[in-house]
Amino acid sequence: MRVLVLGAGALGGYFGARLIEGGAELAFLVRPRRQQQLQRDGLSIECPVFGTWRRPVTALLADEVRPGWDVVLLSCKAYDLEDSIAALRPAIGPDTAILPVLNGIGHIATLQAAFGEAAVLGGVAKIRATLDSAGVVRNLSDWRSLTLGELDGTLSPRATAFAELARRGGLLAKAVPDIRHVLWAKLVHLGTVAAGTVLLRGSTGQIARAPGGTAFMLTLLERNAAIAAHRGFPMTPEFLAEYRALLSDPESRYTASMLRDLEAGNRIEADPILGFLLQEAGEAGLDTTLHAVAYLHAKTYEQRRAEEKPA
Repeated sequence: MRVLVLGAGALGGYFGARLIEGGAELAFLVRPRRQQQLQRDGLSIECPVFGTWRRPVTALLADEVRPGWDVVLLSCKAYDLEDSIAALRPAIGPDTAILPVLNGIGHIATLQAAFGEAAVLGGVAKIRATLDSAGVVRNLSDWRSLTLGELDGTLSPRATAFAELARRGGLLAKAVPDIRHVLWAKLVHLGTVAAGTVLLRGSTGQIARAPGGTAFMLTLLERNAAIAAHRGFPMTPEFLAEYRALLSDPESRYTASMLRDLEAGNRIEADPILGFLLQEAGEAGLDTTLHAVAYLHAKTYEQRRAEEKPA
């Protein structure tokens, strides 16, 4: 199977390495600086499960890609989606499947409008990884899961074949017929932790130890679950019980990547996650106060960053 991975950062680099191990004929679509690094040093992965992995890889620039790929794995940040679509257009053929593993849900409709409904799969990744200053991808835990599926609810040969390829490479991958529900479940979880930890600037455990912190987080969770239910994707009792326990644990060190990006002075995905949920809460007729404050906090940070960060 021929696979093109957009980006060779934390997620794209790690998943790409595992797909190569599974037998994929794979290339990374990257920017010039990363291409130079990969051509000079190869791709390096540090993982607590598989140890050190280092080898030469194919790294292409946007003007070097051509059609002929079976699957394009899209691992960019949501705010880079439009630029990524432009970079991918020369690579997309009539039979290419596009598998995005972005945060949020709004990117699905954007990709379908760009490439056609049939071309786009749904995907959810779970990994805690980072790209260090030397260009090494470091997986910080044993998380390495990938769930994917057709958005029309079928279980297609292309989805099952890609999942099998990923499993051969060591990912905990599966193809499912209900990927839309999986996408909403991730958004409920991520939207709760992102809104809470960004607004209150602490881990879920630190919030739980503060007066009223657990109640605040559980209210966010219930409201996000109500948004999903309004869209036809109710959360299961088991899901809600798991996250109630997590958000009530005073020893938890869990934070959202959005908080880590904010504290590092980086761009954040305010609109695809917090802005999207604020709009959905209003359309569902729910109290939007908490979502509005979280979104305002994130957008104010963006304004400050734009003024203070050098061009």
